[in-house]
Amino acid sequence: MNKLIKLAGILAFALIAACANADAVSISDAWARPTHPGQKVGAAYMTLQSPQATTLVKVESPAAGTVEIHSMSMDNGVMKMRMLENLELPAGKAVKLAPGGYHLMLFDLKKPLQEGETVQFTLQLKDKDGKVREQQIQVPVKAS
Repeated sequence: MNKLIKLAGILAFALIAACANADAVSISDAWARPTHPGQKVGAAYMTLQSPQATTLVKVESPAAGTVEIHSMSMDNGVMKMRMLENLELPAGKAVKLAPGGYHLMLFDLKKPLQEGETVQFTLQLKDKDGKVREQQIQVPVKAS
């Protein structure tokens, strides 16, 4: 009987953990571009996919003073970059942050981003009910 109670407890814990992560955003292909000494601006890229409609509302990193969500687009042959207040993540659809498109800009870097290191980010994500949660990731610094 004791084994059955322990097994039930373990299964209950596993179910709670699975439910807690059910709304987590899947992050793949994450990387940050190396920077040169004295360079105060960097960039990071990744692919985000959420099981439910979610909005990326803020990104922070101890490696930078501020992190902004940006988009790049061509307009009449001119590349334009602009800051976004947030980034919509439609349910079940991958949103790619890549050079020449959406990306994260790191301003006021504390030190150069060196290949082989990692950069920590905290993503603030808002669900359709307005609940904001945080998700932390480690991103490798590597050449494109």
